[in-house]
Amino acid sequence: MDIEFKTSKKPVNYKKALHFLKKRVKKVKKGGRELVWFLEHPTTYTAGIRYKKEEILDKSIKIIKTNRGGKITLHNPGQKIIYFVINLNKRKKDIRNLVRQIENIIVSFLSIYKIKSYPDKKNIGIWVKGKKIAAIGIRVTNWIAYHGCSINIKNNLKEYKKISPCGLNNRNITSIKNERKNITDNVNKSLKNLFLKYLNRF
Repeated sequence: MDIEFKTSKKPVNYKKALHFLKKRVKKVKKGGRELVWFLEHPTTYTAGIRYKKEEILDKSIKIIKTNRGGKITLHNPGQKIIYFVINLNKRKKDIRNLVRQIENIIVSFLSIYKIKSYPDKKNIGIWVKGKKIAAIGIRVTNWIAYHGCSINIKNNLKEYKKISPCGLNNRNITSIKNERKNITDNVNKSLKNLFLKYLNRF
């Protein structure tokens, strides 16, 4: 399995991360190494291809438009971002399966904290008692899947009040800290182990 696991300790500028991701997509198309990247962003609001202008509640904030799936969302410190570039030409050419395995990784990760979570077919992402704790946004080109997912670990949930996140009321958002207070686990290590476990199912 020729895949690179990359970890950034300091918050990474969103546009710089996206530029890196797009360059990696081109390399993977030519047979280069796949990527799984763990990082965080400074406070950034992004819009997927299905966003609506009325979902921006605070008109003063800057929105970065992207080509990922989904609507308006927030990235901020304390939220774990997992970007990946996966070559489905060498795996199953099944986007639904890819999403399902990403969901399995997140649900398994949250179970470490004894948080019972579940995916929702109508509203993509992972949920805890009717509140969203993780978002998934994937783009596929020539069977190269990229972008990724985000998990709310201990980020400031009040910053969601400026938008209608993923078309939701901000009160429908939660985090691990919100559910379980203490977070002592090595997040990156646990996520890496889970990706290694599930990658052969992609």
